[in-house]
Amino acid sequence: MNKILTTLCYLERDGRYLMLHRTKKKNDMNHDKYIGVGGHLEQGESPEECILREVREETGYTLTRFRLRGMITFVIDDLDEYTFLYTADGFEGQPIACSEGDLQWVEKEKIGALPLWAGDQIFFRLLEERQDVFSLKLTYIHDVLTAAAVDGKPLAL
Repeated sequence: MNKILTTLCYLERDGRYLMLHRTKKKNDMNHDKYIGVGGHLEQGESPEECILREVREETGYTLTRFRLRGMITFVIDDLDEYTFLYTADGFEGQPIACSEGDLQWVEKEKIGALPLWAGDQIFFRLLEERQDVFSLKLTYIHDVLTAAAVDGKPLAL
């Protein structure tokens, strides 16, 4: 069983989230999907240090105000991925081209129409409904969501 730690951040501005349309990476499990920015924690790095680095590397922005919104456990085949989910509404700098895909500002109410992972629909709803930090577990077989739970309570799919 492989276990990895990652971060994921959605920058917010004017009722929109900055989305990354993953189109450029080879052998990318997120190919053609829209996701936030983030990545793997490096040795000795805290989740906060990771999200600051990843956002700067992928967008050119330096975060000035961000907060932890959730902890997501992705169970995908033989992989367990633990993701620290952040939103940020303070950032500065000039945008850069991302080597993993195209960055686009998308109105929050239009995100559900994009090609997303099924579980992403759940955490976008939680981001809108809740102000506290939540725990979300998403279980996939290949790319099909088979189970979900919030704060230890199963959700109907």
